[in-house]
Amino acid sequence: MAENVDLNKEVFNKRDYEKTISTSFTQLGVKTIQEQIDEKPSVQEFFDLYNELFYEINELGPTNSHEFLIKSSTEYISFDENNEIIEALQKEIADLRAELLEAQKQNN
Repeated sequence: MAENVDLNKEVFNKRDYEKTISTSFTQLGVKTIQEQIDEKPSVQEFFDLYNELFYEINELGPTNSHEFLIKSSTEYISFDENNEIIEALQKEIADLRAELLEAQKQNN
């Protein structure tokens, strides 16, 4: 009960192969680095979107909120360090004012 099966093989030469068969990964959704860079919003586009979405963004929350933006930006620019310096300088000013007031009372 043996049966003969005919097998046909289609072969392309190199030139025809490159014209006929796509060798890129376009169907997998893989984008080139340049395509990814081109799709990335500019800083101006980011702020335009931010202004459009301002009231849609949650006020508080661990992510995707105004609170998150403030905290991450504060960490990035070391705002807490600057705030500590400002507080120390304000305390020093208050102490100097108190000393000045005391000295003025003694002179009068």
